Amino acid sequence: MTSPRRTGTESSQTRALLLNVTERLMRQEGYASVSSRSVAKAAGVTPALIHYYFPTLDDLFLALFRRGAEKNFQRQAEALAGPDPLRALWEFSLEPVRTALLTEFMALANHRKSIRDEIAEYSRRFRRQQAELLAGHLADYGLAHDDLTPAAILFLIGAVSRGLIDEDILGVNEGHSETRALVERMLGNYQAPDGVPTL
Repeated sequence: MTSPRRTGTESSQTRALLLNVTERLMRQEGYASVSSRSVAKAAGVTPALIHYYFPTLDDLFLALFRRGAEKNFQRQAEALAGPDPLRALWEFSLEPVRTALLTEFMALANHRKSIRDEIAEYSRRFRRQQAELLAGHLADYGLAHDDLTPAAILFLIGAVSRGLIDEDILGVNEGHSETRALVERMLGNYQAPDGVPTL
């Protein structure tokens, strides 16, 4: 019976470097540019070292996705604990660097079931956390649960922000400034002049 293959530790600086390089390649050149050879070359290591830490390419992609997702869980919780969670969610969803990387993962998920399943599971957890944290604030904004549920608000914010970013990537921006202005006006309707949500 063969023993399990030994892999590098998760706290290793080398492992972190390989993830950083992979993230940079995905952002700059797309997920298709990522291979053990391309990561090794960019990191100045041998391809064998990539496989020591990540036995398969899917392991590398999954580790990178999980690292980003866990950071985003923390950032989201902090944003939603602030004085204006609706605006914080909107601004968080418009971060182009974070969203561009997610777009690459979504494209990758079309070709790799393990990636698709992982993204779906984290997306469900992310949405549940958002809904739970936002639900306690709706009354502060004067929003009745029956009129606009946390799930509906979150879907609308996500759909609009992704549409804006996806079209920006293509160089299409017709209607973008008007849409951003509309969202800002809507957010402003639920704030007092000092920036504190109306009670």
